Amino acid sequence: MRPRAMIAAFATAVSISAASLAATLGGVDYATQYDYREFFAATDNKPFRVILVGNPFPALPPEEVAGQILPLMQANKPPPNLTFTYAVPAELPRPDYRLVLVFNPALNLGADPVCQGQKRHAAAPAEGRVYVFAVYCRNDQAMSQVTGWTFASSPADPGMGGLFKDLFNVLFDRSPALRPQSGPSPSFR
Repeated sequence: MRPRAMIAAFATAVSISAASLAATLGGVDYATQYDYREFFAATDNKPFRVILVGNPFPALPPEEVAGQILPLMQANKPPPNLTFTYAVPAELPRPDYRLVLVFNPALNLGADPVCQGQKRHAAAPAEGRVYVFAVYCRNDQAMSQVTGWTFASSPADPGMGGLFKDLFNVLFDRSPALRPQSGPSPSFR
């Protein structure tokens, strides 16, 4: 094989491998009250509850999937020193901050209803494709939301880690542009 052909074959293999790890995100939205600083203060050095709704890998028991997904989320967590957990406290804190991951969500399922406990699913996607609707909740209100999908055949698939990393970077956006404005808006004369 000629050197150029070898380089082209290698580049194709690398791009296919990278594409299989990439997640596709959409449906991003932030409440006007969303403030990353609040998220950081609520989760830094604390447990952060995750609620899983649905099973992205129906061939596996939900408990097994949940057990394998938790370390993936932890490895791809956002910057606060938080610890993801499924444990429900005996008494819910106020405010009650949590992450809800709805796998195979119904197309008409909104973020606030998810925070209020609604669960609706669509038909399972083609095998090897994982869809998720991620919602960051404060009490019954959604602070941020994003949808995402990737190709993955099991929880251990590298595409799942990439999906969580991308989801968390969008769901818990650190941009100062998203901070709630304090004080009156500037007037233009």
